[in-house]
Amino acid sequence: MKINSVEAFLVSCPLPEPLVLPFYGGERTVLKRDAMFICVTADNRLQGFAPGPAHERAEREIREIISPFLEGRDPSAWTSFDFKGDLELTKTYQAVEIAVMDLMARFEGCPLSDITGGAKRDRIKLYGSAGMYMEPERFAEEAVAIAGMGFSAYKMRPARGPDADLETMRQMRAAAGPDVGLMIDAHSWWRMGDKTYSLETILGLANAMAEFAPTWLEEPLPPEDHEAYARLKDAAKFPIATGEHEPDEAGFMDLFDKGCADFIQMDVCCQGGFAMGRRIFEKVKQHDLRFAFHSWGTNLEVLAAAHLGVCWEEDVVEWLEFPCYSNDGRPGMYPFPVADEILKEPLAMKDGYLILPDGPGLGIEVDKSIVEKYPFIPGPWSYFRIDSPPETVAVTGDHSVKWIEGDQPN
Repeated sequence: MKINSVEAFLVSCPLPEPLVLPFYGGERTVLKRDAMFICVTADNRLQGFAPGPAHERAEREIREIISPFLEGRDPSAWTSFDFKGDLELTKTYQAVEIAVMDLMARFEGCPLSDITGGAKRDRIKLYGSAGMYMEPERFAEEAVAIAGMGFSAYKMRPARGPDADLETMRQMRAAAGPDVGLMIDAHSWWRMGDKTYSLETILGLANAMAEFAPTWLEEPLPPEDHEAYARLKDAAKFPIATGEHEPDEAGFMDLFDKGCADFIQMDVCCQGGFAMGRRIFEKVKQHDLRFAFHSWGTNLEVLAAAHLGVCWEEDVVEWLEFPCYSNDGRPGMYPFPVADEILKEPLAMKDGYLILPDGPGLGIEVDKSIVEKYPFIPGPWSYFRIDSPPETVAVTGDHSVKWIEGDQPN
């Protein structure tokens, strides 16, 4: 069996109307959501799939560099392929590698988890990830709604100022009750210009929130400031989480060395691939920490990550993020129908867990018809406008990569 081609497909779901979300010090406007899936086809017509970085640069890298590199190779030798490239190109290659692994799992008639190390369990715990920049009462309502869908925890994104953020925490806990986990994703707190929270403000706010027993506080500081994270972790009264914006493996290793967090996070599909993910998990286990997947795309990304996560015990790899979109009237942020429709069957969920399918490869087929149904729209998917100092940043991809005009596929 030889690899015939590697293709990357970008799709877009424009919002019915631009979603304008004011926050403390600025405003975010969401125009659409994009997604990518990667397809590796062998000469026997067998195909493997993986989620990919949802932006134009990655599509071009796959088409112009990675596909020619892989064409004609025996996929069973994928561990020996010596791909060379800069950091971002290598990350794109590592996403493609997951599709090669899926191809091999399908060829061998086994689940993808068998190729990634061997499953130790058949399910992984989910948390529902949703709301952005809302009023406290709306967060409280959504926390209840997400818990009502069967999730044991809810993650939200506050950014209305310290007083409103604390009030949000109080209202969510009062509405959801004591048994629902509440995660605070503060990724926006370092994007507020002159109103960005200081370390002292973050520590005071975190310790005030501790009364309401949050599961974790995620990325409250610039991700590169590991010294500040170490100070915060030592002083905070509940767990700190970070990792999804680490640029490379050395950055993750420094998180461990400096003692920066209780929960380590990573998007294994876009941040370094499965092999790097396994190395991160091993360090998590050595340091007696917990791992929580970042997963901010489609159900294909959730499914792929789950196949790696179940190869480790829950006391190491504990949580898998499940982004909640308001498809078909469900609770969630905004509609993103591709997130569901990219798979031909729904994911199986029970008692807050994703149950892994036992079919070959990913276990659920990718629906390639979404490429025609949701044609790609070049350009950024959202904008951040900062009031002071005045700045507007356009971003693309699920990690909010700065968008460069003209950087789009031919």
